[in-house]
Amino acid sequence: MPGEPNDVLGELLDVRGRDVLDVGCGEGELVRRLALAGARVVGLDPLAVAVARARDAASATPGVSFVEGSAQALPFPTGSFDVVVFFNSLHHVPVESMDAALAEAARVLRGSGVLYVQEPLAEGSFFELVRLVEDETEVRAAAQAALSRATSEGRFAELARREAVITWSLDFAGFRARMISVEPARAAEFDEHKPALRAAFERLGRPTKDGYEFEQPFRANLFGR
Repeated sequence: MPGEPNDVLGELLDVRGRDVLDVGCGEGELVRRLALAGARVVGLDPLAVAVARARDAASATPGVSFVEGSAQALPFPTGSFDVVVFFNSLHHVPVESMDAALAEAARVLRGSGVLYVQEPLAEGSFFELVRLVEDETEVRAAAQAALSRATSEGRFAELARREAVITWSLDFAGFRARMISVEPARAAEFDEHKPALRAAFERLGRPTKDGYEFEQPFRANLFGR
């Protein structure tokens, strides 16, 4: 089903009055949305530039803060949060550190806390476009494997699962901005291959009045302790 990227999160999780950690928050869009929904939210990201931009964007939003740090070594005391969120971010954790990142999520959760993980799947027109810049087939599969281990080893119990499709409408400049906001190191390679990327952008997308439309299937999981 088409929808906004955080529609499923809102369906599965009530964040009102809860302490939430958004791991891999980027420039803080989800942090701001969660705060407006009534949560107290900390956003964490390993990129200093992303944290700085997130702070600037959220300067007028109460109940939010941002910290620079890594998912596999969360700089918070045990039992600090009611909810930990990985929103399209687990596959950006180094593969060898994904298990540690989920163990850290378990550590900082309170006894009744929950973990929400939303991950893009290696399929759909947007994935086919992105893989021309960086092929994430293996890391997306590794993220799903890490989640399976976390449940099979008893670290978490799966409470709910949803699969859906996000539909984005972008122009080419918006596509470049999205790719670089997630990983600034992509900029040089993107620009080096810009003509081929533009051709693929127009070939894989569906024309709209605002640009081109792309679909990205994803899976969302809600886990309890």
